[in-house]
Amino acid sequence: MKRIHIAILMALVTIVAMAQTPSAMLDKCIAAINANGGATASYSITTPDGTSQGTIAMQGNKFRVISPEAKCWYDGKTQWSWSPLTDEVNITTPTPDELQMTNPISAAQHFKANFNMKKAKAKTAKTYVIKLTPKAKKDAIKTLWLYFDETTSLLRTARFEMSDKSVYVIKITNYKHKSLPASTFTFDKSLVPAGTQVVDLR
Repeated sequence: MKRIHIAILMALVTIVAMAQTPSAMLDKCIAAINANGGATASYSITTPDGTSQGTIAMQGNKFRVISPEAKCWYDGKTQWSWSPLTDEVNITTPTPDELQMTNPISAAQHFKANFNMKKAKAKTAKTYVIKLTPKAKKDAIKTLWLYFDETTSLLRTARFEMSDKSVYVIKITNYKHKSLPASTFTFDKSLVPAGTQVVDLR
């Protein structure tokens, strides 16, 4: 009987330890977003060229981004992207590397497979920080920092430190959980100027 008690105790300790690993935190974040069929949020992204703001809808690896600078839909396979610079919609099949700069949440599995992860020290309470470094030496990303709200398990900030020393910071706020229809993640022509040309680059 004593051996059974010890075995159960060890199992519980192992489960608790696993729940605190970076990989488990990524899984918890995805589960939190999908808990009620998806989520919408506001975001800001700061790049060497300036800052832009918009909204994002997420469901698993699907997402939609709407901002004055760009509009993007991704249904898990196909991506539609609109930019005022080209005034056209490009249809592509993006790679995981391309997706990781658009929506770090949808690229969680890519990070787990291609990055070394470790828990980092947080400067504020109730914040869980993961430091990721690429396994491939020639990766464009030098270091990626992910900051989670420990209470909700939701991603709040992603900081990309690139190999060329540039820095990209994505902040996500105003999460709202809701069931999102599949049409949310496919091209909606009503959100781009009438007559916009659609170019299939697949």
